[in-house]
Amino acid sequence: MGEIRRPQRAQRHTERRNLSGATAATRRAQPSILEMADRTITPEPVAPSPPSGARREDLRNVAIVAHVDHGKTTLVDAMLWQSGAFRANSDTPDRVMDSTDLEREKGITILAKNTAFRYRGVKLNIVDTPGHADFGGEVERGLTMVDGVLLLVDASEGPLPQTRFVLRKALEARLPVILVVNKVDRPDARIAEVVDEVYELFLDLDADEEQIEFPIAYSNARAGRATLEEGAEGTDLGPLLDLLLEHIAAPAYEPDHPLQAQVTNLDASPYVGRLALCRVRHGTIRAGAPIAWCRADGRIERATVSRLYVTDALDRVETDEAGPGEIIAVAGMPEITIGETLADPEDPRPLPVITVDEPSLSVVVGINNSPLSGQDGSRLTARQVRARLDQELVGNVSIRVRDTERPDAWEVQGRGELQLAVLVELMRREGFEMTVGQPRVVTRMVDGKVHEPIERLTIDVPDDYVGVVTQLVALRKGRLEQMVNHGTGWVRMDYLVPARGLIGFRTEFLTETRGTGIIHHVFDRWEPWAGEVRTRPSGALVADRRGRTASFALFSLQERGALFVGPGEEVYEGMIIGENARPQDLDVNAIKEKQQTNVRAASADVLVRLVPPRKLSLDQALEFLRDDECVEVTPHAVRLRKVELDGGTRVKMARRRRDSG
Repeated sequence: MGEIRRPQRAQRHTERRNLSGATAATRRAQPSILEMADRTITPEPVAPSPPSGARREDLRNVAIVAHVDHGKTTLVDAMLWQSGAFRANSDTPDRVMDSTDLEREKGITILAKNTAFRYRGVKLNIVDTPGHADFGGEVERGLTMVDGVLLLVDASEGPLPQTRFVLRKALEARLPVILVVNKVDRPDARIAEVVDEVYELFLDLDADEEQIEFPIAYSNARAGRATLEEGAEGTDLGPLLDLLLEHIAAPAYEPDHPLQAQVTNLDASPYVGRLALCRVRHGTIRAGAPIAWCRADGRIERATVSRLYVTDALDRVETDEAGPGEIIAVAGMPEITIGETLADPEDPRPLPVITVDEPSLSVVVGINNSPLSGQDGSRLTARQVRARLDQELVGNVSIRVRDTERPDAWEVQGRGELQLAVLVELMRREGFEMTVGQPRVVTRMVDGKVHEPIERLTIDVPDDYVGVVTQLVALRKGRLEQMVNHGTGWVRMDYLVPARGLIGFRTEFLTETRGTGIIHHVFDRWEPWAGEVRTRPSGALVADRRGRTASFALFSLQERGALFVGPGEEVYEGMIIGENARPQDLDVNAIKEKQQTNVRAASADVLVRLVPPRKLSLDQALEFLRDDECVEVTPHAVRLRKVELDGGTRVKMARRRRDSG
């Protein structure tokens, strides 16, 4: 067959690291692209099997990871279609794995979900993971269920912050990686440069010689095509699936080991109650059989598997038993939580509890105490809000809930603004009314000094806006790490920015770049407190009395800034009705009507023309807040308001702060 040579790019990047001082090691040979296409060589798995172990050669567990909008869910769609999971005449929507209403509205994956199909006699369990950094906890749990990952990278955008995050987690878990360069049909595709950037990313993450020798596939997920040769036109996803079978190791287990299955996710069924999603590590689990339930607090209880399910395409199919390596759903334990272990009742051996990265952002969630409370929602009390937050803790291990000084408000900690906004959005759709405060960073003490989270920020903008973006990020304590001009009129800039500097940054960024800029960010590290960071430069227009807004009043107010309300809307004292062009807050009368007289004026028939109000979404409202403001959230409305509604009290509080400062 000839000599097996490593790809030139991998060799060039590894030599660069060796020149920088890395210890040279013996290179492992990797098949060339043509030899891979012949399917005559099976690479060694990354993790060798134990001496007394065995493998399930009829099974593969794989996670698809990538940055948001790089094509993960679309690729899963194509796999399911080509495997025959759907009928040719079935009415199946695009991105079928994005099953919730919120996922379809936002166009992103929020919850990790798994599917399964058969290819060449092997069952492939595919875990589709979120691509947004705020839902990194879902990715971390998903990686504990698999033996390898498909790393998707856009052929034009290249590696972005979430790519770095998911790849770091995969390398830490010693999972083999297959690089899939997706969207190769884009007119601005730069495939060779993107592959080089991925090699650089592996080196930045201290990948060893074994990990950096990854195979590469090139795909167009929307068309359902993949190939192993750059520039070649594929016909289907067969080459990618063949590569998956060759490179991803089969699940390893010990034949004589007692049962072990760890709960990595939760679901619910209206018929059998809570479902625990697990991967069977060793042994066999059977429906109706007794098991040992190893609780998170160390207790071991006896339980019975009332129902046992495995995944087939998009359905859960009831089965009598499941062996090692299988991803299952178990019913019969209504209080089971993530991280607990199902074990052999005669020899229970708990697995280590799953750990995820700590939260970096928090908001205060409390009951709605505005004058308009109770008009929209059906769940208003502190007991109901607290019960819903406790329910979220069961299935979301990256969320924390802390008590505050107030009995009707709680501090909710999460990975980012989007994750917290999704939680609030789900609650409002369930009929809750609540207030949500300004997002704040979660700090920690290290060696007696306050440390704050630092985000890695990637910005893509037309080169005309480089100056204004540089100024914006500098005001928020950002440090430029790298700037690359690809020669296409667009510039990519990488920054390290304090997480609190990015609160409210997106809206200002889109305004300054006329909506053309693209930003992504992900948690990078903890660093000492960076000092004061500039917040929103504008003030607020605050209603000074309750009533319905009048066109006459709004016409004169729209000259002072952008309005958030239109005519005929109910407002109350302390409610924010617009953004002031100046940095100070301004109390205004938004319900003033035009005085009627019996004298005919020359301007009596002049039509009042109002600028359409700027309606803020929940995400935008959270970004807009200052520390003395909050968002009133109801099932049908999102209103901005001051924490202290009374205008006189706000003036006294501002005077005290000024005198003490």
